[in-house]
Amino acid sequence: MKKLFLVALALTGFATVTAQDISENAIGLRLGDSDGFGAEISYQRGLSDNNRVEIDLGLRSGNGYDGFKLAGIYQWVWVLEGDFNWYAGAGGGIGSYSFDRPFNDNNDDSETFLFAAGNIGIEYNFDFPLQLSLDARPEFGFGDFRDDLDFDIALGVRYRF
Repeated sequence: MKKLFLVALALTGFATVTAQDISENAIGLRLGDSDGFGAEISYQRGLSDNNRVEIDLGLRSGNGYDGFKLAGIYQWVWVLEGDFNWYAGAGGGIGSYSFDRPFNDNNDDSETFLFAAGNIGIEYNFDFPLQLSLDARPEFGFGDFRDDLDFDIALGVRYRF
């Protein structure tokens, strides 16, 4: 157990030592969803050499509903190799859905909810100002409609500046 702890500590130290200069700003689209196709306007703001915040405003549509979702995620970024990075983060957000027909006994056809989210993904930064990413964002919702665990998987395309 002691050796495992020392190896984990060494790897963590190595990951922070190999920090890179991430983009100060990046804006683009995050495309995907767990329940159908959705698009989000995605903005990333670098806070330090290996930390950033990501804010996503998305529109969602599915079978019998439409809505929006606003998410904020704090991310840690590590170099995999060359221009490949991986990142992980945590955050949350708020959303609202409007349904074509009532989903509960109160004949309420809309829902506003909060959610907590995690985030893990990989990204590639090209030599020109383009970033491609693929990530998974498990979300735990708090509301009548969104009161469970949901996995949001998406492809991100962003312009770095």
